[in-house]
Amino acid sequence: MSGPAASGLPANLIVFERGWLSSNNILFIGTDEASLVDTGYATHADQTLALVESALGGRPLDRILNTHLHSDHCGGNAALQRRYPDVRTEIPPGEAALVERWDERGLSFLATGQICPKFGFTSLLRPGTECVLGDRSWQVHGAPGHDPHSIILFEPVSRTLISADALWENGFGVAFPELAGEPSFGDVAATLDRIETLAPQQVIPGHGRVFNEVEKALGTARRRLDGLQRDPAKHARHAIKVLMKFKLLEVQSITLDEWSAWLLDASYLEIIRSRFFAETEPGRLAEDILAELIAAGAAEMDSSFIRNI
Repeated sequence: MSGPAASGLPANLIVFERGWLSSNNILFIGTDEASLVDTGYATHADQTLALVESALGGRPLDRILNTHLHSDHCGGNAALQRRYPDVRTEIPPGEAALVERWDERGLSFLATGQICPKFGFTSLLRPGTECVLGDRSWQVHGAPGHDPHSIILFEPVSRTLISADALWENGFGVAFPELAGEPSFGDVAATLDRIETLAPQQVIPGHGRVFNEVEKALGTARRRLDGLQRDPAKHARHAIKVLMKFKLLEVQSITLDEWSAWLLDASYLEIIRSRFFAETEPGRLAEDILAELIAAGAAEMDSSFIRNI
């Protein structure tokens, strides 16, 4: 957990650093309302509730804001809405219709083989507007690339950026549209340029610690982007590895039969394979990439189970 005293962040702001299965959560405790940016993954919902309740000390949570609708950023929405029935929920506009009719395939949850309990929303978090969080005005900026509908939040007085998965200390999130045939590396570059123009002094990323060496992080991200643009298959292989590791983080241990069933159900894996590795049989590609995870010390396997490390 990070607070303003340790990092130079604005007052009334608490960062719950969550790891890689759940996104970081940012809690604002203002004079009149309390707001939470991003809610983590569904299997961590009880922990999310406990963190929020402890920090609020009996106050209600008034608002939820999602930077984008990947399962690790909005998976706790439903639990928080049940706990706080009057909470307002704001999402970026791009997928509002999918949430209204709860289209899990359109929202990517089925295709990635991930969990996200059904939630609703009350308003839209539109780029080009401002919102008050912790008694300060935060700018809402579009940040396509990792997700075409993602937003980032910037507070110009303290020059604090909530970057979601657009910028991490050592890179950025997988450019998922690119994998499905929708060019987005250019969007990643444009978002990095936008962040540079904003000139933040500290960044609260979607994953990882709060950091201040923003110029260094932008340089790292641009070098990584250049490498992925020159070798799109490397990006695709990395994406499969990320999805596999995410599943292992979720379940910790899975039987070989359950793993095979998940590989079949997660249709996004087949979309990636057919575009980038069409000459490789699906089972063989999955075996090869799992072997890479095992060799890297990120997983282990015996005759019955695959386990997260």
